[in-house]
Amino acid sequence: MANQQRTRSSGPCIWMQAGVVKTKMCHQAFDCTGCRFDRVLRHLAEENRNRSASGSTVSGRRGRIEYWADKLKGLPAHRRPCLHHLKRRIGFRACTNDYLCSNCEFDQYFQDQYAVHAVLKPVDMEDVQGIKIPQGVYLHRGHAWVGMASGGQVRIGLDAFAARLLGPLDRIDLPLMGKPLTQGRIGIRMNRGTLNTGLAAPVSGVVTAFNPKIKEAPTTLPADPYGNGWLLMVQPDNLREDLRTLEMGTEATAFIKSEIAQLVRGIEARIGPLAADGGTLSDDILGQLPPNCWEEMARQFLRTDMAQVEIKTG
Repeated sequence: MANQQRTRSSGPCIWMQAGVVKTKMCHQAFDCTGCRFDRVLRHLAEENRNRSASGSTVSGRRGRIEYWADKLKGLPAHRRPCLHHLKRRIGFRACTNDYLCSNCEFDQYFQDQYAVHAVLKPVDMEDVQGIKIPQGVYLHRGHAWVGMASGGQVRIGLDAFAARLLGPLDRIDLPLMGKPLTQGRIGIRMNRGTLNTGLAAPVSGVVTAFNPKIKEAPTTLPADPYGNGWLLMVQPDNLREDLRTLEMGTEATAFIKSEIAQLVRGIEARIGPLAADGGTLSDDILGQLPPNCWEEMARQFLRTDMAQVEIKTG
């Protein structure tokens, strides 16, 4: 089924719609971030742009490759299609921001109304002692997850292991839109009564949106951490390099299994056998511990001792 979904056409590729290539259909639901064809053409377009700036050119079809947005900028302003129209999400709408989506008011509105509600629902979910591990997202060792979103952005959240570990939270302090995040540095603060801990950013980039529902009702996060419990949308700075340090698929499953084993050993050393139900970890694991243990183990598993604080919330 997964292979059939990958090969099903979403429509003409953006590069084809812009007239850069003659024929190319999209088979990735317009998720350009993970598209090899998009990466190759972007590279060629950048090479041609640099050669043109230096006064040299390349003949033939290769030399005619230009970035799809630059090609569309040759049209009259009222005929330049918005990226969301190119991706078959809306009817025709003219681009009013020179294809600079990161600071486009309509793009922000669209993300709020569309991308935010198109919650992540992974096809395959691994279950380890009641901890769900989606096979379509990346995991940071500080227990933040990263999922691909539209426009080259990523969605970030707290994984199910950490959500189960920390239990119900009273407040989550999220960074303001436009604020930079640095991979490995704390960008989110989570509070439970007088207790607090941080969540290290899994990628570097700029915050483009936050989840207002989680900000208003943080106790709902554990129920759907990979969907409605998402925390931030981020425009990454160097996604390819950042993803190399994250876990995915079988590596992510092995990582969570090792974390569960370490957690069980740590808690049993403090309070005796861990409450379980049919091999499933109980909810609100750290709620069974004294406050000093809660903060100690939160730091241990969220790796905040190794992270620096980098947050300004609103």
